[in-house]
Amino acid sequence: MEIKVNALVLRAADYGENDKILTLLTAERGKLTAGIKGVRKSGAKLKFAAQPFCLAEYVLSGRGGRYTVIQAGGGESFYDLRCDIGKFYAAVALCEAASALSFEEDASPEMFVACVEGLRDMCADDECFALIKFLVRALRLSGYGFSAGACDVCGRDLAGESRLRFDMQSGSFTCRDCGAGAGVSGSTYAVLRAAGGRPCGDITEDGKVRALRLLREYFALKTDARLNGLSEYIRLLRAE
Repeated sequence: MEIKVNALVLRAADYGENDKILTLLTAERGKLTAGIKGVRKSGAKLKFAAQPFCLAEYVLSGRGGRYTVIQAGGGESFYDLRCDIGKFYAAVALCEAASALSFEEDASPEMFVACVEGLRDMCADDECFALIKFLVRALRLSGYGFSAGACDVCGRDLAGESRLRFDMQSGSFTCRDCGAGAGVSGSTYAVLRAAGGRPCGDITEDGKVRALRLLREYFALKTDARLNGLSEYIRLLRAE
């Protein structure tokens, strides 16, 4: 049986002497694992299709629940992401998160679109804020969205507040007097609110790093997945 899918390479792992195993996020069938043969040889025709972040139309041969890539074409390579170490690790973090939130044979076209748009944003602009926007969007699509509105307890407007709290269990922000969650800065709140499409105050570099750290912990709590690429990206930001 052959199937044709629009797919993004989330992960490519070496297998055997010349092959690779791909984790693909598809618009039609969710996450799939597929082998691709001979692509580590010099001049292999499908070498491009086994590169990280490759977006293409893949033809897969399936048998017994296993897939093999037999053809690929079109799409985008997101080459810029492989030329800058910061953009590369931001893209790795995006792919790790998408993989953790996606399931075999469970179509999620919205997640597929979010990934593609996130990678395009990383190529074109600030990869850090693009990653934050993607994580906020992906968590919401997966049922783990959080509130970045008024205080969840008293309803007080949190815009301009310098110190707030965030409850990891409920995913809600509160003013410092009402909540019992972890303390967060106003700059963190402003970044996350802006990432959700509701601008609130200035977006600072420190605020973006703090927002990523909060998202990393929230993601781990909700999904039990550790995003190693995100941790490495945060380390790179701190080293700048």
